[in-house]
Amino acid sequence: MKVWLDGRLVEKQDAKLTVFDHGTLYGDGVFEGIRIYSGKIFQIQAHIDRFFESAGAIRLKIPYDKRQVRQFLYETVKANDKSDGYIRLVVTRGEGTLGLNPNKCPRPSLFIIVDDIELYPREMYEKGMPVIIAKTVRTSPRMLNPAIKCLNYLNNSLAKIECVDAGVGEAIMLNEHGQICEATGDNVFIVKNGVVITPPSEAGVLRGVTRGVVMKLAGRLGIKAIEMPVGPEELAAADECFLTGTAAEVVPVTKVDGRPVGHGHVGAITKKLIKAFHEFTRSHEAE
Repeated sequence: MKVWLDGRLVEKQDAKLTVFDHGTLYGDGVFEGIRIYSGKIFQIQAHIDRFFESAGAIRLKIPYDKRQVRQFLYETVKANDKSDGYIRLVVTRGEGTLGLNPNKCPRPSLFIIVDDIELYPREMYEKGMPVIIAKTVRTSPRMLNPAIKCLNYLNNSLAKIECVDAGVGEAIMLNEHGQICEATGDNVFIVKNGVVITPPSEAGVLRGVTRGVVMKLAGRLGIKAIEMPVGPEELAAADECFLTGTAAEVVPVTKVDGRPVGHGHVGAITKKLIKAFHEFTRSHEAE
């Protein structure tokens, strides 16, 4: 495996950061997870734009421009001979001191990993997956802007531990007001009376790239898609539920905390959106 690290491609075993990197010491950095379909980097510009926006929000200046990052992504994909796979694009604050002061880090460190990924078993896409509602509460937007895709994922990791302990694929997190926020790594959608509903950004969600694509595809299919607050009671009464994410794509949820969603099987609208998304990934619009 070849990893792009600070200006050059290196072997996996040589892709190392110093222990004084603030990404390691404090989770000080941002990242993007991106899919590759048939040699094309999925929604590459949307991901690069969000990457730079996240970095700007924490006042981390990426030492390259967007055009260069795009070039580096394709160089790494080519070096690893991947026509289908997953990319992790990361920038850290860089090497500094044991103190918090980011001004002590003179140059950020950027790296790109290209590898295979399969988040959920194939049968979950056909039969649906069980999830739980986590006890871990999502970090408040008043504390950390959810639009920042930062390296500090401890909040999500704690909720992930809960779902692993429960033997399910995902955990849905509530915000400080008890509303549905997002899953540990995916956005949440419900379907009620033919309308697709997902929590708004002010609920504390990351506005996922796949989330946006799915909402656009719903509109093309003549399915109304809206953002509005969703409580656990709306989830319990939903006709359908599904999650979206770069790695997950569109995965149906058929059980929450042991109780079936709707009729307990993958719903018609979810099936349509799964099919439409797979077609979209193979289209000229995918890149």
